[in-house]
Amino acid sequence: MRVTSSVTSVSWIPSSAVTGSLKVPFTVGIDHYDPPPPDVIGDIADLLARGRVRIVNDLRVWIDVVGGEITGAGYAGRGYLGRTTLRFGVAEITLTNVAFPDLKRAPEFGDGWVRFTQTAGGRTAAPAPRRVNRPPYVQIVAPTAWTTLALTVHADGSGHGELVGASPFPRHWIYDGVGALVAKSGFTDFAYWAGDNFGDWSPWGGRDQRAIVSTVETELERQLSTVIMRGGARPRVRKVRPGTTLTEQGTPGDDLYLVLDGMLVAEVDGKPAAEIGPGAIIGERALLEGGTRTATVRAVTACRIAVADADQLDRDALVELSADHRREYRSSDSPTTG
Repeated sequence: MRVTSSVTSVSWIPSSAVTGSLKVPFTVGIDHYDPPPPDVIGDIADLLARGRVRIVNDLRVWIDVVGGEITGAGYAGRGYLGRTTLRFGVAEITLTNVAFPDLKRAPEFGDGWVRFTQTAGGRTAAPAPRRVNRPPYVQIVAPTAWTTLALTVHADGSGHGELVGASPFPRHWIYDGVGALVAKSGFTDFAYWAGDNFGDWSPWGGRDQRAIVSTVETELERQLSTVIMRGGARPRVRKVRPGTTLTEQGTPGDDLYLVLDGMLVAEVDGKPAAEIGPGAIIGERALLEGGTRTATVRAVTACRIAVADADQLDRDALVELSADHRREYRSSDSPTTG
């Protein structure tokens, strides 16, 4: 019997994520930021053709099982790069990006399982003149972007995909075998990426980087984040350094926070209780329960946080959000924060 399985990453550039001199083409409309990819992906070629994503790492594999024993295994997927369209007024130039060869490790066989690992990526064909952090100290070609996916498939047909390595920019979302969004890279660092990830500083030069991965926010949080960012009053966006305390348990507070980028940890009574990543909304319980913060939240990485006023969201929505968080606490022992 042949068993197939897959895990897919898509990489895209979120709004306002580019900094420094390379931000200029995005500011004046020559290049563009990307809208978030869909929660369920279907036709990869269509996403690439419409410019919705920059890189796709489609890890597809198969194993042959006879009498409960794995007798063979192999790869079937590959990586894809989109095209870059630059706009100069009414004129457009479309460039074919530079795809690097897919890196596929030989399947690793264990007792009733096989593990596959695939790296895919490359760089945009558009020039990206900038200062960099090592010789020659100036680069014209764009930095290298990639993801490294791993997929473990068992003889019973079950499988588990992981983002085990990635460039620190752009953002990477992970989809399971049925195309559903299951995880996200939790942190982007454009300045470090632009200054270091060129030449042999990539998996093609033997240098991968560990990915920081976060869980997916709830559907309600996704809806409320749209209201916060696009619903009227423009939220303040704070840059938060690693180690900074965002909320302190037992202190008053009336702000809501939407995590735009980065990872935080919540502590209750001095003990770590939950990890928080992009898309999460925190702080609703203080608004609903007397104005007192119920957890201490600290930044693990550098973060970008949108600060919203309580009156930006309907109270019923906050009650529903709090109820969702309480159900998550009962099922995972990870309390909601704020």
